[in-house]
Amino acid sequence: MPRRRNERTYRQAHRHRSRAQGDPENQGEKAMKQSVKRVLTILLSAALLAGGAGCARPGSPDEGNPAASEQPTGATEDAAPEEAPFAPAFPADTAGTIHVAGHYNNFEALEAEFDRFNEYYPDVELSYTYLDNYNGTIEVVLSGAEAPDIFFSYPWMLEREDLKSVIETAEDLADPSLGLNLSCIQEKLLYRDADGRIPILPVFCTTYGMLVNEAIFEKEGLNIPRTYDELLSVCGALQKAGYSSPMMGYSRGSFMLFPLSFPYFCAEIQDNDEALENLNALTPGAGEYARDALALAADFLGRGYIDMDACGRLENDYQAVILRFFEGDVPMMLATAGTVSGTEKRESLSDAYIAHPFKYSYHPVPSTDAGGYFLNQLSMGFSVNRNSENLDMANEFMRFLTRTEELSRMAQVKRMVTPCRDMSFDGVYAAFGALSDERVIYLSDVGLEDAPDQQMRRAGTRICNGTMTVNEAVAAFGTLPD
Repeated sequence: MPRRRNERTYRQAHRHRSRAQGDPENQGEKAMKQSVKRVLTILLSAALLAGGAGCARPGSPDEGNPAASEQPTGATEDAAPEEAPFAPAFPADTAGTIHVAGHYNNFEALEAEFDRFNEYYPDVELSYTYLDNYNGTIEVVLSGAEAPDIFFSYPWMLEREDLKSVIETAEDLADPSLGLNLSCIQEKLLYRDADGRIPILPVFCTTYGMLVNEAIFEKEGLNIPRTYDELLSVCGALQKAGYSSPMMGYSRGSFMLFPLSFPYFCAEIQDNDEALENLNALTPGAGEYARDALALAADFLGRGYIDMDACGRLENDYQAVILRFFEGDVPMMLATAGTVSGTEKRESLSDAYIAHPFKYSYHPVPSTDAGGYFLNQLSMGFSVNRNSENLDMANEFMRFLTRTEELSRMAQVKRMVTPCRDMSFDGVYAAFGALSDERVIYLSDVGLEDAPDQQMRRAGTRICNGTMTVNEAVAAFGTLPD
């Protein structure tokens, strides 16, 4: 049976595997390095402001899964109730340490959030441990003597047999006794395991788009493109004005035009059960469903608006991309939200940007006459170790965090997309907030599994590097090696 659009089963999870592992600050595959532990104790006395919850239509629960049919605590069909101010469950002089394990080298957003938690519990400390090769070590760490109370988690973990014990260690955050206000989270980002539990609290979301140097557009008297035809017209005008590569992106062994092509691809197949069934099974001929998206990439590439040699000199899709963009002569730079998250901190690392700062923003890549898409997907979440010796305080911190104001503030500090129903787009992501509902796609709704996703990337990579035509890539779809 083909998978339907709004299914909420744990089988959705593995399609996120490669995307999460590709985030710029994710773990490497080297041997485990010595963990870095940092303990922070910060006393503050500012008053906490309570945020209001926004509205969003929840996704449909699993068919045939009674546990999945239950609404999370406080959830309603159409809108989340207004959130009450956080009310501490323990005395203010409660002391202790909350241990968090993750794969970020540093986590200023968590530190900032803990500062706010310390307004209620000034004697509770945060201990954050960075784990290299996170996937290969978190299971061992959770079974060790210094197991964390809270740890990073991802939807694809729900599908991995080798990480089954990790998910089994996680608490069910939908348990009403915990008091977490999961109704503030977009329903389509709440993943359930095979038993109907919710083991992952969404913390950050990501998407695909392009960084835009607004100063260049203002100087050349151009508007930021909203449709594909406008994109082509703007690129032509910029090239005539002397910009040899109106658009750039990371190209080494990757599908450089993925931010243009993949959201378009997802929009084409998300309601097509037959397409999803054939793509997920890698049925011979399934590549035809990817033809239009691959042809879109080939069409744009063939117009000469990207200097492939210049893109090939970018050493990575994170810092190298950001610093090249900050040189100030690149009108548009293809990037994920994960890359965008590192921009603010790297402004001070760019001599060119320091000398000549400019306004920049992040936009969907226009792919149709109606514009581009906001492909929303979970990037990272938190899980609570149910065997924690500090379980009560760990759950108290999660209860504090699971509120629109706190999760949105944390995403703002990290410069990622919030998982909350009230997305409150501003700043660099404002263009995504301006999109109509029909231009917003949740990757969890699409139903595309990991295998066809990888085939799409490999086909696009070969088209971009010139080793295959669209026809050849479509014909080989399903058998393309890494």
